[in-house]
Amino acid sequence: LAPSILGMETSFTRVLIVFAFLRRALGTQQSPPNQILVGLALFLTLFIMMPVWQKIDTEALTPYLNEEIQQSVAVERGIAPLRSFMLKQTREDDLIMFLGAAKIDKPEKSEDMPLHVLIPSFVISELRTAFEIGFLIYIPFVVLDLIVASVLMSMGMMMLPPVMISLPLKIILFVLVDGWHLITANLLASFKL
Repeated sequence: LAPSILGMETSFTRVLIVFAFLRRALGTQQSPPNQILVGLALFLTLFIMMPVWQKIDTEALTPYLNEEIQQSVAVERGIAPLRSFMLKQTREDDLIMFLGAAKIDKPEKSEDMPLHVLIPSFVISELRTAFEIGFLIYIPFVVLDLIVASVLMSMGMMMLPPVMISLPLKIILFVLVDGWHLITANLLASFKL
C-alpha cells in the first residue's frame, strides 16, 4: 500500500518520469544509475510534499495519537490536504472524463470529490505533464544529434557513428548550462504549490 500511495498520490511519478526522459535524451544508457534517479526523485518528492505532510500531521495524525479525535475524523482531516494537492495538479478534462465514466455529477465543492475519481485523474494528469516536460527536454538534444549527423555526413564520414561525437557534446552542454539545477528548478516550479 505504501508504494502505491507514494507513487500515485504524490509528485513522485512526474519527477521520476522526467529524470528518465532526461537520461534517454542525453543518450547515456545507465548513467546516472536507476538508484540515483529514484533516490533523487524520492528526496524531491519529500521536499515537494512536506507542506502537505506537515498539515496532515498537525491536523490529523497528532490529534489522533493524542486521542483528541476519533479515527474517522482523523482519516477525513488527513485526506483533505492530500486531496487539495491532487486537485491543484489535476487537469479538469481528466476529472470530467473519470466523473463521466463513474456516472457522477461534478461536486459543488472540491472537498466532495470522490477519491476513486480523483486519484486516477491525478495520475493521468501527472503522466501528461511529465511527458510534456520530457518532450521539451528532448528537443535540444535531438537538434544537437541532427547537427552532428549532418556535419559528419557533409564531411563524408559515414562510417563514424554520430553518437561518438554527439554524446560528449551533449554531456558538456548539459554541464555548462547547469542542467541539473535547471531541470530541478523547473520541476519544482511545475507544481502549483
